[in-house]
Amino acid sequence: MARIGIITFSDGRDFVHRDLAEFDRGVENKIAQALTEKGHEVVRAEEVVWTNELATREARRVADMRPDLTIFNIPVWAFPHFAMLAAHATPGPLLLFSSLSPQYPGMVGMLAAAGSLDQIGRVYGRAWGSIEEPAVLERVEVFARAAAAVRSLDGSIFGRIGGRPMGMYTAVSSTDQWMEKFGVDVEEIDQWELVRRSETIEKSRLRAAREWLEKHAAGVHYDGKQLTPELLERQIASYYVMRELIEEWHLDFSGIKAQPELTTHFATMDVTEAFLNDPYDWDGPKETHVCATEADMDAALTMQLLKGLSHTPVLFADVRHYHTDRGIWDLCNSGQHATWFAARSDDPAENMKHVNLYPEGFYFRAGGASVHHVAAPGDFTFARLTRLKGRYRMHVMLGSLERYDQATNDFLMKQSDYNWPHAFARMEASVEEILGRYGSNHIHAIPGNYVEDLRIICKLLDIDYDGFGSAA
Repeated sequence: MARIGIITFSDGRDFVHRDLAEFDRGVENKIAQALTEKGHEVVRAEEVVWTNELATREARRVADMRPDLTIFNIPVWAFPHFAMLAAHATPGPLLLFSSLSPQYPGMVGMLAAAGSLDQIGRVYGRAWGSIEEPAVLERVEVFARAAAAVRSLDGSIFGRIGGRPMGMYTAVSSTDQWMEKFGVDVEEIDQWELVRRSETIEKSRLRAAREWLEKHAAGVHYDGKQLTPELLERQIASYYVMRELIEEWHLDFSGIKAQPELTTHFATMDVTEAFLNDPYDWDGPKETHVCATEADMDAALTMQLLKGLSHTPVLFADVRHYHTDRGIWDLCNSGQHATWFAARSDDPAENMKHVNLYPEGFYFRAGGASVHHVAAPGDFTFARLTRLKGRYRMHVMLGSLERYDQATNDFLMKQSDYNWPHAFARMEASVEEILGRYGSNHIHAIPGNYVEDLRIICKLLDIDYDGFGSAA
């Protein structure tokens, strides 16, 4: 839920304002009540703005409470320079709101304020009508969700464990650009910490976690070589080390390089990455922590924004294969999918009964478990931040995940890497469009339709929205 500030504006003539004050507050009360009932935290200005002094003072007062979104409520004709002064004192996202009353020209006031903000290049949104109408309330909530996701980045810290993996330019971003545009700092941490600290994790914790996996997973398929109890415990130790690093360095989200050093000489990070992204582990419920494989920075940033919208785990996958005969994509990446996607249940046992831990394949000589499952069906929003000539853009498309009978699932999975997790996706965009201009080998997704939220996020962050197919 978002923290939403409300500042109400009125006519600058004292004798007019006195007659309008009750109506102004009445509209504000309805907005505050509707948003509070939806679970948002509402912070309100103490006075209706009808002077220059009040415009600056009340805006500063509300800004001091760090709202994710500030609503400029303009239910009547209000002098436009009040909104300009208040906007100058409001550093975060703005939404202009006007009720549509034939008696009072609030729409005129909103349009005058909007044109003024346009002239100085201030980014904002607009909503109008009665907040009691579901469509109007939803418009405000969409903007609030988007604003909260954007504001959550400000002052956050990304932990990059290791450097660029296997020559992937798209996995590395400019730390200067991240701080300037998103307010995100990057903490560089060497992968040696995962190796060094793994030896310090208490053995009884590793054994208990391994036994939990053996009990709750559909199967743990030891082969005596690529997957042994000792290797699985080494992966679990890496997970605990990451939890230590997250706490010590105050990391809000992270990424692990892994390839090729760890995957060749230590163990894969599949278990670590899957359970960091999960809302639980063998010790119980926990906060989801976005962790991107191959230390893909723009992947992690995309996932952090999507998490801010849905408050669920976020899918990370390679755009691995397109089955031309079926019109479906196999979105598949070694171990990265959170186990939550197996059933999308609040009960870990419901998810884990669809999860198998298989030995890693020939790509990863060090071995370990691959966290295998087929993602549960449902409608999804797919997205990815990429850069074109250094400028950020957001690829967005809608689609659905599908799951078939076991024989069909097995047939499709065996055509790529069976032991990895798979998400079979049918996109609302053509294969020609996707393969013709999609700008990454990685893709990310959350359940539901968040296209409008992402449009607003792009507007707030001054990045280009790039919709595919039905999301164009």
